Amino acid sequence: MKNIVLFGPPGAGKGTQAEMLKVKYNLVHISTGDVFRFNIKNETALGILAKSFMDKGDLVPDEVTIDMLKAEVNNNPEANGFIFDGFPRTESQAASLDAFLVEKNTGINGMVALEVPENLLVERLLNRGKTSGRSDDQDESKIRNRFNEYETKTAILKDYYQKQNKYFGVDGVGSINEITAKLEAVIDAL
Repeated sequence: MKNIVLFGPPGAGKGTQAEMLKVKYNLVHISTGDVFRFNIKNETALGILAKSFMDKGDLVPDEVTIDMLKAEVNNNPEANGFIFDGFPRTESQAASLDAFLVEKNTGINGMVALEVPENLLVERLLNRGKTSGRSDDQDESKIRNRFNEYETKTAILKDYYQKQNKYFGVDGVGSINEITAKLEAVIDAL
């Protein structure tokens, strides 16, 4: 079983690459953003709970996020492994994920982080903003603020996975297929 944490700043291509990798390795792609939206839209118990925090402007507690993620993993008992996209975001989430996977007799094989220069990311996101309609991709100051958030949180996780020899930075510059090939080389070696 291969379990990969796919990480990278906004605009690095995580969603695009996750789609390619899930097919090649027959993995289940779990995007926390998608999981949140699904649970809230379908008014699951966890979705209602998460929405109650969000409606107050509060962060959803780790426990709620982790419970949603556990439900997704448990809903796929025959999976060959998972690509975790957007999770974990904190060291406590990473530790909870590790503990949960140990209960399932598995673990994280590696955190694979797409590394892309910030100026190229800004250009990518502004271009995406022209076609996606996402307001957060149309304002350079908002984009740069998202990078600051990412850098603050990722540094912690990079250290967490490096201590386990499970952090792998991958150059995220090039064509989609070139980047996929770089990711596959890392994943094949895990």
